[in-house]
Amino acid sequence: MSDIQAKIMEFIKENFIMGRSETTLDVEESLIESGIMDSTGVLELVEFLESTFSIQIDDEELIPENLESIKNIVEFLKTKGIS
Repeated sequence: MSDIQAKIMEFIKENFIMGRSETTLDVEESLIESGIMDSTGVLELVEFLESTFSIQIDDEELIPENLESIKNIVEFLKTKGIS
């Protein structure tokens, strides 16, 4: 597991799964469809990504292809020069 993926998973566990120990994280699972995150959670995630990786995420980049799963988030960050 990459450092980036580990940071994202840790953030999601701490902020969205606390107290739900039966919830498991699959890197390809939709965070919204699985009920882990809602639309407000997506905004929290974006704020975390911007501050942690010193990037700017534009409104047109706020699409499921970029932010729906941990795998998609890691791939999206690579397009922003984060590796």
